[in-house]
Amino acid sequence: MKTAILVLSDPASGTEESLGRVFNALAVALEYKQAGVPVQLLFAGAGTRWPAALNKRDHPANALYKQVVDVVAGVSCGCADVFGADDQGLARITTNAVPGTTGLPSLLGLQRDQWNVLTF
Repeated sequence: MKTAILVLSDPASGTEESLGRVFNALAVALEYKQAGVPVQLLFAGAGTRWPAALNKRDHPANALYKQVVDVVAGVSCGCADVFGADDQGLARITTNAVPGTTGLPSLLGLQRDQWNVLTF
């Protein structure tokens, strides 16, 4: 039961909903990790802005992020380019060669490799 968690919410929106989405994505990643279930976290779309925000010590989800940063697969390369995101040194994922971009994560590829995909 491998699970990939895709974070799309935008921290720049400053809404409680956006924070709630990333917080729940991180909490689910931690739950799977602690259970020994294969899990990976990916940031795409405006969600590529999250790593820079989550790395700030005063961010309310910083401690939780630090618990799961080892399961972060990376950020969508093309999305990070479009949204001007600081990837914080995470891998830039390019497995889906979308024309006109530097590449995005391949959700089809994940599913073909038997990963369940959850989106937040």
